[in-house]
Amino acid sequence: MNFITRPNSCSTDARLLRHIGVMSVLFFLAAAMVPGSLQAGRIENVAAEGNAVTIKFDDNVAEAKLFSLTGPERIAVDISGATIAAGAPMAAEFGSIRQAQFSPETARLVFDLNGPAVVSDARFSADGRSLTIALRPATESEFSAASARMPRRIAPIVQFRSEPPKRRYEVSAPIGKGNARGLPKISGPADSRLPLVVVDAGHGGHDPGAISPDNGAREKDVTLAIARAIRDELTKSGRVRVALTRDGDRFLVLQDRYGIARRMNADLFISIHADAAENREARGGTVYTLSEVASDREAQRLAARENKADIINGVNLGGQDNEVSSILIDLTQRETMNVSAGFAKLLLREARPNMLLRGTSHRFASFVVLKAPDTPSVLFETGYISNAEDAAFLASRDGQQKVARSVSNAIQAHFARRLAQN
Repeated sequence: MNFITRPNSCSTDARLLRHIGVMSVLFFLAAAMVPGSLQAGRIENVAAEGNAVTIKFDDNVAEAKLFSLTGPERIAVDISGATIAAGAPMAAEFGSIRQAQFSPETARLVFDLNGPAVVSDARFSADGRSLTIALRPATESEFSAASARMPRRIAPIVQFRSEPPKRRYEVSAPIGKGNARGLPKISGPADSRLPLVVVDAGHGGHDPGAISPDNGAREKDVTLAIARAIRDELTKSGRVRVALTRDGDRFLVLQDRYGIARRMNADLFISIHADAAENREARGGTVYTLSEVASDREAQRLAARENKADIINGVNLGGQDNEVSSILIDLTQRETMNVSAGFAKLLLREARPNMLLRGTSHRFASFVVLKAPDTPSVLFETGYISNAEDAAFLASRDGQQKVARSVSNAIQAHFARRLAQN
């Protein structure tokens, strides 16, 4: 039995005339009045196969809420962090599907049913880019009982916004000021005159980052392994001191990552990541430096995704205080940006013999972790974990060593150049 109303169904015309008229007017009037969403995910496609409905997005979304509605029977889906797309391709079977921008951050889809049904399963795909809702036939009483239990919330497993473990209590304290309590260990020579590099392994703890669909490698594990390899390479040189923002599987909010570098008076900050893309053919490393205007749409969308890493289940973990929120691109930061761009060129030069890089390998984006006004900073997307070849390279010991040697050589060349300039 198919539960979604078909265009040729005998019940469609009457149901549409009786029940969609007023609702559609209200929905689309609301959509016309809502400004563009600030979220990155947009509905690309809605399709049905049997009794399952699949909604695809062009980027990650936050969560979905399902409602059962009576008089007539309908299933409504509110998708937080999503926008509707005018002219998005719709499967021919969905004669009565409706979509509207319910709020700036929420897209709503409504499916009219041929008869009472309940949601038997609803889940996001592993990459968070699609939501599949399965239905099964039900009696009127089952439908009413299911409606009374709604809404039903579904959150993606990954997409840089995973759910934290449930806690019975929570203790918080401000980070970023005061003495050296809680600062990471410094490896290398015990000489404070030597430059200090802080290496940040992206994600961690309940935030796994992207997950490879091929070998299951998690971004948080890959970045930590590469950060440790970079530390070991730099330590062997004896010319640089190095510290890791995290040397284990723990979560840090974005401001604390570069905040650690600032508190330690670091001379250079490098954030290590492994990107994911809907196109699984996308490969290669990319170095990002700060720009308030992203260099292209892809960089802008990537920055939007990463900048949400502090938002877990709608709660801002960043505790963004006045010091952080007032960071502007002033004269000091412009100089910092210039130094960062110079290091990015060195990093790409040293990485090119060791690993694959993208065609446009130096890009600009407004990543939060790059916004320290007085610490030269780069974000190194070491490859696409969504690509089989890149995922295998980044998860291998040999690949991690090649990335580490590239970064270590670039760092030593950078400080040698700075010393000569001074």
